[in-house]
Order: sequence, then structure tokens, then C-alpha cells
Amino acid sequence: MLTGERIADVMEGRLEAVVVGTSAGGIEALGVLLPALPATMPFPVVIVVHMPPRETSPIVDIFKSRCAIDVREPVDKEPVAGGIAWFAPPNYHLLIESDRTFALSIDAPLNYSRPSIDALFESAAPVYGRALVAIVLTGANQDGANGAAAVRDAGGVVIVQDPATAEMALMPRAAVARARPHATGTLQEIAAVLRAAAIARHR
Repeated sequence: MLTGERIADVMEGRLEAVVVGTSAGGIEALGVLLPALPATMPFPVVIVVHMPPRETSPIVDIFKSRCAIDVREPVDKEPVAGGIAWFAPPNYHLLIESDRTFALSIDAPLNYSRPSIDALFESAAPVYGRALVAIVLTGANQDGANGAAAVRDAGGVVIVQDPATAEMALMPRAAVARARPHATGTLQEIAAVLRAAAIARHR
């Protein structure tokens, strides 16, 4: 079981939102995390996966049939509702506003990426503070490291996939070096923590 500073807080359900960032190998990694979440999960999971610019993405369809929770792409100004895995639409930064609604941005790419993990994490950090969990998974660049540090600085919890278990270790290694995560672990361990948190919050 994943252990570490403040992980007990997470498992006792003291969170209001989860943000996740991943790149190369991310579909497979999310295939472990998202199906573990129960249909009664009360908090949102907001996800950035690096993908090529395109009008539509197959990612929602990939996960809809594999998950007990709902899976969607948000529209601009839509409330950040719980019980849903929200995926950033292709070629848009996905931000969370102070009123807990989504904003879609076409600002310049960050770390060569739009959507950017840093953009999501940095926007969510002041909104949720200590009630936010940020998770950095497999990937081939350093996007997410600065955003994870912003989440930690705001009092949130940072969990990073153990780089030794990642398909592409560069992204989790950068997050470990920059953000000093509260815990690292395998995909299965991270999934177990999120599931426990979802069950605890639903009680």
C-alpha cells in the first residue's frame, strides 16, 4: 500500500478534487487508475494527456466502456462536477477557475504542449488548496513538474508514479526532483489510494 506524508489524509477522504497529468504511456497507465474508481466517487478527476492537435479525440470513448464513473470532455464555463473523469479536449489548455468552473484556453503551448499539465495544476492549486491531490504519471518531457510544485506549495498532496515503473520515466523523475512529492508508488498502489479515498468520502 502506498504510504507517506499526508497519504492518510487522502485515504480518509479529505479531498475535493484530483488532477492527473501524463504523456507517453498514459493511456495504459490510466487504464489501471480509472477503472479502479467506484461509481459512487464524489470528487472530480481532471486529466491532461498530451496528444496531437486534432478536432476530436478518441480518449473519452476508450474509457467510457471501461469505467464505472462517467467520462467526459468539459465545455467552457461548465461546473467541475464530481463523480466524473474529465479529459482536456485536444489543443486546449484546461483550467479551473476560482468559481470551480472549467475554462478552455488557446494560449501558447507550455513545455511544447497544449493541453499543458502545468497549466491545469497551477490553476487548480489555489482553488482547492489542501483538498487537492495532483498525480504525475509516465511521460517523456518535464510538463507537470512546476504544476506539482504549485500544488504542494498551496498545501495539496502530490503523488508521482515511481519512475522505475513508468513506461517513460522523464516526466515522473522531473516531478520528483522539482516537487518533492508526498509519495511515489506503482500504478496499482496509486489506484488503491484513490479508490480508498472515494469510498471514504462516500460514507
